[in-house]
Amino acid sequence: MTKLSARLNRLEPSATLAMSQKSAELKAQGVDVINLSVGEPDFNTPDAIKQVAKQAVDDNYSRYSPVPGYPVLRQAIVDKLKHENNLDYSVNEILCSNGAKQSVCNVIMALIDEGDEVIIPAPYWVSYTQMVKLADGEPVIVPADIEQNFKITPEQLEAAITPKTRAIILCSPSNPTGAVYSKEELEQLATVLKRHENVIVISDEIYEHINYVGSHASIAQVPGMKERTVIINGVSKAYAMTGWRIGFIAAPEWIVKGCNKLQGQYTSGPCSVSQIAAANAFSGDQQCVEDMRKAFERRKNLIVGLCRETPGFEVSEPDGAFYVFPKVSSYYGKSATVSGVDYQIKDNMDLAMYLLNVAHVATVGGQAFGDNDCIRMSYATSDENIVEAMRRIREALALLK
Repeated sequence: MTKLSARLNRLEPSATLAMSQKSAELKAQGVDVINLSVGEPDFNTPDAIKQVAKQAVDDNYSRYSPVPGYPVLRQAIVDKLKHENNLDYSVNEILCSNGAKQSVCNVIMALIDEGDEVIIPAPYWVSYTQMVKLADGEPVIVPADIEQNFKITPEQLEAAITPKTRAIILCSPSNPTGAVYSKEELEQLATVLKRHENVIVISDEIYEHINYVGSHASIAQVPGMKERTVIINGVSKAYAMTGWRIGFIAAPEWIVKGCNKLQGQYTSGPCSVSQIAAANAFSGDQQCVEDMRKAFERRKNLIVGLCRETPGFEVSEPDGAFYVFPKVSSYYGKSATVSGVDYQIKDNMDLAMYLLNVAHVATVGGQAFGDNDCIRMSYATSDENIVEAMRRIREALALLK
């Protein structure tokens, strides 16, 4: 009998990975697709980090590591949090995992029971809601549209909290919008949360260093919040190390112990060589981080300008990450016939597929992120690709009547 579990059947496939797969299939057929769907830096891992990894292989870092990660990596993370974020953690308050994605899932699985509610501001990263469902919890979506720069207000947060609320997931800088909560905005949210002592904050800060508005602010820096905040971070975005799969949590020790117990049963510690490379990434020269940040900022300015020149696009300027999230609902209800194929644009998913098939540009419909008015475009690609992609998009949109 071919029967999958009810737990698995509740989950939806990742829309970002699905669109990336569809664009790869078109490329395999010889179609010149520009992929703006993937959330991955197009830079290579810096050479200094790669050299450390090569040495780690020669030094025989080829055995199981401790479940929470090597002490040298956890100490490098402690030092990073102190130096860059002015936050004091011990090594016992750090746990390293196979990417920040596993880190988020570990925390949710460790904290959430059946029926527990988790507040998720929308637009949100596609996996948050699915992870909560996997834990038998209930996602509570709080929408923040383009008019409020995709950031929820303290009043919205207060209204969403119930006796069943166990956690809130904050992502700043945000995937998919690039929105960044300021220190003052986080303090205002913290004022609400302090009235509800049972609510844990899961603070996804993986885009911390891709920031265009100055220093990064974490809600853990607000007095009284570190003790109930779990910071999620890693090396994927800042150091162009997506495939190395190293993420971490910094959290109260009781949460770290719970996640350690869970991780010990289903993956154990992350890749040994990757850990040594990541320790060097955190403790080594940070010029590579700034160089990539500057490139992303240049690309951000380029794509935002081109979006604003595109009829029917409304865009809020992102303050971080490498995504732009234009509002495209003005095209809903329009249609076109291209190469004998009829296209009807009912929503953002239709528009994303239209742009893939007609413009040969891969984007992701905002519905996957909890927003029915927008599409997500990644500008983690070359300036030339951005210019050409936007030219193709404008030509394809001009056909819709």
